[in-house]
Amino acid sequence: MTESEQNHTFNLWLRQHKVQIFKIVRAYASTEMDQDDLFQEITIQVWHSIPAFREASSVNTWIYRIALNTAIKWVGKEHKHSERRESLDNVQVILQEAKVPPDERLTWLYEEIHKLDEIDRSLTLLLLDGFSYKEMATMLGITESNVGVKINRIKKQLIARSKQLNTYGI
Repeated sequence: MTESEQNHTFNLWLRQHKVQIFKIVRAYASTEMDQDDLFQEITIQVWHSIPAFREASSVNTWIYRIALNTAIKWVGKEHKHSERRESLDNVQVILQEAKVPPDERLTWLYEEIHKLDEIDRSLTLLLLDGFSYKEMATMLGITESNVGVKINRIKKQLIARSKQLNTYGI
């Protein structure tokens, strides 16, 4: 594959799958700076993976798998380094222009997804993107029945947390 073909494929894939990548990024990285870093890391991995793509799965599945694996590895690396870093979130607020406030429900959902372990987080994102249990099982290397059990538990957990918020009037 020539570099020109790789560039064309990369640009096409990025246009078609940017939304899915952003969902994964937002679920695995909480600050805007971390989201930028993770997005860049995922796109680099997608770029490098293009020559290895043999159409054994759909492009969507391929990119999702790359993004999830990259995000999981990134979280591990960032966790090791985060203890020695001071947060720049306070400075970030000063530097940014005023933005339209995000939907509180969506913000809450991403915060809750961020609290899940890596597999449950991945399953939640895959479910929200409409993947079948079979596709999820293939991507994550677990059985379809395990996917169903885990999703059922995640839903119950999120519903319980949502009811707690409503109980306290939050």
